[in-house]
This record gives sequence, structure tokens and C-alpha cells, in this order.
Amino acid sequence: MKFFEDKIVWVTGASSGIGECLVYAFIKRGASVIASSNEPAELERVRNSCGGFSERVICVPFDLSDTSGIEKTVKEVIDQKGRIDFLVNIGGISQRATIVDTPLWLDRKIMEINYFGTIALTKAVLPYLIKQKSGHVLATSSISGRFGFPLRSAYSASKQALHGFFETLYLENKKFNIKASVIIPGRVRTAISFHALDSEGKEHGKLDDGQAKGVLPQRAAEIIIRGMLKNKREILVGKNELMLLNIRRYCPWLFFRIADKIKSM
Repeated sequence: MKFFEDKIVWVTGASSGIGECLVYAFIKRGASVIASSNEPAELERVRNSCGGFSERVICVPFDLSDTSGIEKTVKEVIDQKGRIDFLVNIGGISQRATIVDTPLWLDRKIMEINYFGTIALTKAVLPYLIKQKSGHVLATSSISGRFGFPLRSAYSASKQALHGFFETLYLENKKFNIKASVIIPGRVRTAISFHALDSEGKEHGKLDDGQAKGVLPQRAAEIIIRGMLKNKREILVGKNELMLLNIRRYCPWLFFRIADKIKSM
């Protein structure tokens, strides 16, 4: 419990799902939290839900699709809190459209949010971590960030890109005592499928069957924190669907047969 006591943790995607549950989990462990998303009212709800500990939550809303002022935002946070110990990039968006039906502008939008939004905040925070010679940065991928999956072409590509970036970040900066991890969720019972974008850029508006059977976000948050405590390079979150990672690696022909039959992930 004392590992996070008096630490400063920045969580994106903090207005719902895994991000929201992480805010509560870190507060419970004595940390102060910077909570970010593009929904200011929902961030305030999360802060108020922390009850007597709400003074330890600062709401810093911004949109991952437009990080043009992110350096200023980061400086303001540093000026107020003095340091950042953990940056937990949870925010992102999913997709439900075939490649042939997905216009290029939509590929760019998903990549802008999931990849460029995440690395823009990370690159703005990194110099401060180097200066303080400590820190732990996490990015959220997906099991479909390790392989292709139907209706997820841009989503899968954006998540796969994060692996290359954050593995490089770790290798370049471990000399500064900076850690980097990638969270790999499978099925988690959140609203991600509701907000996933269809071929017109509109919300999918449905809870996928696979999503409905996933682990609760509270459970996902605890798994992530356990992975942070163990300094895992990759933190796997989910149930039996995680077996697909090993099947894809060691028996690719079987993976493609299984993936072809799965309706949703």
C-alpha cells in the first residue's frame, strides 16, 4: 500500500472505465492523481466520488486528438505538483469497420488519438522525468495490438505502434531510472465498444458480446497496479482470450482459424 503513498500519478481516460477505477485505486493507496480526459463534467464526477480524498485529485481536461498545447499543460501541472512519478496513458478509442469501408481520414483520426495523442503527452512529460531521474510511464495497447483483428485495422495499427515507441523509450531512458510498461487488455467490461467509431466516424453504440463477458474495470485496475509493483514490461489484463497471444506466436495457422470465427473482442 505504501508504494504509491505521496506519489503523483497522471491518468488519462480517467472519466470512465479502467481509467476511472485507477483513479480510485491510486487514491486508496495514498497517491495524488491528475485526472485527464476530454469530458470535464465526468472528471469532476470522478473527483467528487473520491469523497474526503477529493482534494488529492486535480482535473486536467484535454483532448487526445488535439495536443497542440500539451507542453503548456504539462508545465502547469509540474508547477503545481512539483513532479510526476507515474504517467498512465489509458485514454483512446476503438473501431468497428472493415478496411474497405474505412476512409483515410478516419484512419488518421484513430491514429491521432491512440498513438500521437499518447506519445505527445509522454514526450512532454519525459524531460521532467529525466531531470528528476525517476518515473514510470505506461501506455495502453490491446491484445489486438499484437495481431490483426477484423473490424479493427486502424485501432490495431495504432496500438501496435505504441509497442515500438514504448520499448524504445525504456531502452533509451533506463539509465535515468525511468521505467516503461505496456498494458495489454483483452476483454474488459467498459464502454469502449459503445464509443468505437464505425465507417462514418459515428459511435458504434453497442456493448459487444465479448466485452460484456470481460473482467470488470475494477479488477483490471488492480491487475495493472500489481504489474506496476512488479515492474512488468507488459501487463496482461483479461481472461482466456489472452491465450490468443501465445497461439499467434507459436501456432499462427491456428490463430487465424480462431480469429476468423470470433465475432468480437
